[in-house]
Amino acid sequence: MGNRTLGAIVIALVVGAVAPTIYADAKFAFVDLQRALNETEDGRRAKAELKALFDQRQSDLDQRAKEFKAKLEELDKQREVLTPEAYQSKNAELQKALIELQNTYARYQRELAEKELELTKSIFERMEQILRRIGQSDGYEMIFDKSEAGLVWAPDHLNLTDKLIQMYNAENPTKGGATKTKAP
Repeated sequence: MGNRTLGAIVIALVVGAVAPTIYADAKFAFVDLQRALNETEDGRRAKAELKALFDQRQSDLDQRAKEFKAKLEELDKQREVLTPEAYQSKNAELQKALIELQNTYARYQRELAEKELELTKSIFERMEQILRRIGQSDGYEMIFDKSEAGLVWAPDHLNLTDKLIQMYNAENPTKGGATKTKAP
């Protein structure tokens, strides 16, 4: 064996023996941010606002789709009595209406995604501030988001979700209406 290989083996053995003792005292925890969002008062209010907007947009889309379907059925009934040119013209109008319906659907999807971001961004920022304080005061090396970290299993005593929800609601009392922002 060469000196390099022997040196690499010695280093690997030393690191392997020392690393477990270095990290033996490290504290780790996790939180389920999605559950926390759903269970905080601000999160519930944001979810209700999003649902109301979704229901509004869905109702509008349903009405537009119903009108489009009626026009399509009417054109199908008139097919035999219309001249080929008139049929093509009406069919082209329907194609434009279909494209408009699809564009409206895509616009509503973007609007809902933007609204969700607008409503939840400040909530997540406040949660992050609380988690930083918990991490610092309780001596955690790292706090993982359960859904983002790919966490498969961890003991329940490492779950800080309930503590986060309680602290968040205590620091952000509800006053109805839109979510309020709080200075750090």
